[in-house]
Amino acid sequence: MYAERPAPAGLACLWTRTVSSPTVQRVVPDGCTDLMWTPAAGALFVAGPDTEAQLASVAPGTLYGVRLPPGAFPSVFGVPAHAVRDQRVALPELVPSARLTSFTEVVEFCASRVVVDPALAATASLLRRADVASAAWEIGLSARQLRRRCLDAFGYPPKVLQRVLRFDTAVRLARNGMPFASVAAEAGYADQAHLAREVRALAGVPLGQLIRP
Repeated sequence: MYAERPAPAGLACLWTRTVSSPTVQRVVPDGCTDLMWTPAAGALFVAGPDTEAQLASVAPGTLYGVRLPPGAFPSVFGVPAHAVRDQRVALPELVPSARLTSFTEVVEFCASRVVVDPALAATASLLRRADVASAAWEIGLSARQLRRRCLDAFGYPPKVLQRVLRFDTAVRLARNGMPFASVAAEAGYADQAHLAREVRALAGVPLGQLIRP
């Protein structure tokens, strides 16, 4: 069972996942990053930004997580997001001084370090609705500067970030019950076939299967 609850300012959400037997979970790109804690093992892992679906083996018990919004990773962990793209890294490898022994401490660690950068939020917002060249012009950056900003903050080059954000929007709309044709139009795809291709590329399964409870 998966559940989310509100998080302190600057964080996306807090979540738990509880399973009674070993299972495999499909994790799809959403532009976010997570710090995950397993109480039984005392293990803390950072999930970097993904470019494709990850199949994660989940052991019986409860896994606790803090989700960071897109662009927040460097402020919390002190390294550019692209350094851990498509990886799962033990927290001590990034922050050797971190000594966290409870989920409360995990949340406080993230909340005390996260920085909400309005410029990054504006960048993500523009890329949700504009092509990369138009976004760079509106922000006042060259294409090279925008690429560097996106790689450091989000872990992706601009076009990949745009694909991931658009995909995340589509999945949320579909899970809320919107017809797939409407999802394609609302999320900014050329048509439903384009939506289907992108979902398969990023999630590895069709949209209907992905959102199935």
